[in-house]
Amino acid sequence: MATGEVTPARRKQVLRVLFISLLLDLISFTFILPLFPKLLEFYRNLETQSSNTVLSRILLGLNAYKNSFSKPINDRYDIVLLGGALGSLFSLCQAIASPVIGTLSDKYGRRTALLWSMMGNIASVALWCAAVDFRTFLASRVIGGLSEGNIQLALAIATDISTNEERGKTMALVGACFSIAFTFGPALGAALSQVTTVAANPFATAAGFSLVLIVTETVYLYYALPETHPGSGVTANGSTEKEKKPEPASHERTNSHAMLNLTHFSFILFFSGMEFSLPFMTYDLFSYGSKQSGRLLGFIGLVASILQGGVTRRMHPLRVVQLGVLSCAAAFFILARLETERALYGAASLLAVTSSTVVTGLNSLSSFEAGSNERGEKLGNHRSFGQVGRALGPLIFCSLYWWAGRDTAYMIGGAGMVGVCGLVLGGLKAPKGLEVKKAKANGSVKKGS
Repeated sequence: MATGEVTPARRKQVLRVLFISLLLDLISFTFILPLFPKLLEFYRNLETQSSNTVLSRILLGLNAYKNSFSKPINDRYDIVLLGGALGSLFSLCQAIASPVIGTLSDKYGRRTALLWSMMGNIASVALWCAAVDFRTFLASRVIGGLSEGNIQLALAIATDISTNEERGKTMALVGACFSIAFTFGPALGAALSQVTTVAANPFATAAGFSLVLIVTETVYLYYALPETHPGSGVTANGSTEKEKKPEPASHERTNSHAMLNLTHFSFILFFSGMEFSLPFMTYDLFSYGSKQSGRLLGFIGLVASILQGGVTRRMHPLRVVQLGVLSCAAAFFILARLETERALYGAASLLAVTSSTVVTGLNSLSSFEAGSNERGEKLGNHRSFGQVGRALGPLIFCSLYWWAGRDTAYMIGGAGMVGVCGLVLGGLKAPKGLEVKKAKANGSVKKGS
């Protein structure tokens, strides 16, 4: 199916389904984020009385790592390290699964792959509901990481139904779901964690509500989402496979997938390290608690959602990425030297620009370089590189933070982001297809050129 065959009404319908389902999915996903410290403290207090539990053995290894630092680190960082290790494990599972899920969506269809992914998500959250011990909770995170294909499949579906000119707007819509969810989801999760319904699992209420959202999303997708991939069944425009015209065997590329994947990995490596360390930096400098940290993250999410709705979707994808990495580099250097909360919120504003631009723009650029018969695979690989960066970034950056101090860590992070700026400004180009169509629209392309 060529994207031009999708009627505006059909495209609007699919985008509406994607937007609603992603909001449900991401709000459910963000419930657990503010709960991690208390949740992990609960399991630690429950299980460290015995040395034979999974958690005791994990903490023993993490403490050996912590004690290798020359600077003393207090016991508060046991939970920090454990949370970072779990986050890295989740991202690593996603990095392994993303290319597989993408390839399966190319072979069997986006809708089929997405519904199977949702089955894994349901199993993951159901285990969290029943997690009265750490082993069960750990299993829920592993299953969740291996089955989380919603984002990359939403990007593939959005690409299936969009023309080159519509691509940036569509990707920005997906990014806006992130910003909205991260603005409201953590606060809702924190509020639900105050309601205890199961004594053996104090977080069962939040987990149960998350499960309701995931099941609702799955049922909604089953009934409302059509197939959009041209290689399977009925597509988004209602045509059957026999009615579709075959696509060209080759696809002209402007940027190599290797360059786009390297840029994604490098950016996420530095950005995720800073992102993970930020709450601990604000705790050390300003004695921030969960309420103040939530307000700061909410500010970033709100500004990012406004930017995505009004600015990002109107810009060229390459300019979007360039703006975001430059903003991130500036934020790193401000964070290295800031002494006041006003400066902190100045850096947060720059991070909101970054959150609303870079990943959205890179996803858009990657989608331009993939033909419809390989789109799921290529976007899956692209996401996988980012998840490897997300798995390594927090561990590397927090180690640097504790070993060398805040100033040095953020200055090195800023230097690394300047290197990413070099990749983006010097190595990436605007997609040819987008340039040609814009030129035609302006009447500047001559016949035969």
